[in-house]
Amino acid sequence: MDMGFSYNFPAIRGKQAGKEYFVAMCPLRIIPKIFLFDEDEIPPEHRAQRILNKTRIPEMTNYIVENQNDYVFSSITASIDGELEFIPFGQDTTSNDLGQLRISLEARFLINDGQHRRAAIEEALKIAPELGNETISVVFFYDEGLKNSQQIFSDLNRHAVNTTSSIGILYDHRDRLAMLTKEIVAENPLLSRYTDREKVSLSKNSPKIMALNHIFNTNLKLVGKSKGDVISDDEEKFVKEFWNLLCETITEWQMVLDKEMNPRELRMNYIVGHGLFLEAVGIVGRYAFEYQPTTWQETIKKLSTIDWNRANATDWEGRAFNSNGRIQKNNHTIQLTANLIKEKLGLPLTENEMKIENKFKSGESNVK
Repeated sequence: MDMGFSYNFPAIRGKQAGKEYFVAMCPLRIIPKIFLFDEDEIPPEHRAQRILNKTRIPEMTNYIVENQNDYVFSSITASIDGELEFIPFGQDTTSNDLGQLRISLEARFLINDGQHRRAAIEEALKIAPELGNETISVVFFYDEGLKNSQQIFSDLNRHAVNTTSSIGILYDHRDRLAMLTKEIVAENPLLSRYTDREKVSLSKNSPKIMALNHIFNTNLKLVGKSKGDVISDDEEKFVKEFWNLLCETITEWQMVLDKEMNPRELRMNYIVGHGLFLEAVGIVGRYAFEYQPTTWQETIKKLSTIDWNRANATDWEGRAFNSNGRIQKNNHTIQLTANLIKEKLGLPLTENEMKIENKFKSGESNVK
């Protein structure tokens, strides 16, 4: 076959559903050049991919650039419409599926899975062009007219299951706050026993008190930062001390640890058995640490004087749970719960917190 000028990749030939496909190693520098985007204005029924979520690109780009010696990207899957030829390195059965994949320069490429990786690679190369000679594996399917590209995308994503944020934290050995969170859980007797390291929410019959992501999200609030931000030694020390003190202070947690109450009863009867409480107290802890750097421990100890019972509807209805008694966890209810905790501890509300509180008390923003 004479296709003139072509892209040439070392590749492996395979077969699925009776059709050939190829796995090739492609230099990063050519990824932005050969793969097409589905433009936003193309109707969904004529696209082979979902619209690019551009808000994801900076984080993925930074991940590559900041971890040039330690990043991992999974394969891109693409369809080819155009001339291609696979030339085996040998004719015997041990080598006839190893060879060179030649694809015409006139061929069209369309990404079925990996458009965000492609965009991140393009941006990363602008910042660090030396990455251009590194490679990413690409799985090529031949799709004349690109008729089957939508089906390929659908099939690839049909059985995909996203990992939970707790699993992501558990397996993260790069983010310092994630690692600190795991250290705290491992070293604290109550947390090590009653933290679910996989789930992001607990069923009513769960034998655990909290999920790993609840603790991590609380830590983000304690240090007032976003995931991936650098934390100082002082902040790290504070977070560790905070959790040890909190676990000693919450009487209901100690009752679970001492087998005087089980986790189901805790969740059923007290708001301290829910992630909403943890993140709310994280806001309070951050304020105490920032404005009471030498006495914040005394403030946190006063949490033991608060009535956390869900029967205490006067305090918690409309904040932690709705009129039906269902816990409502979102940024608004977390802040409303934190506001009341601050008031009970004698801490002033910030200007923004006061605005939220005034709206709540005026009935403009109650939990439904």
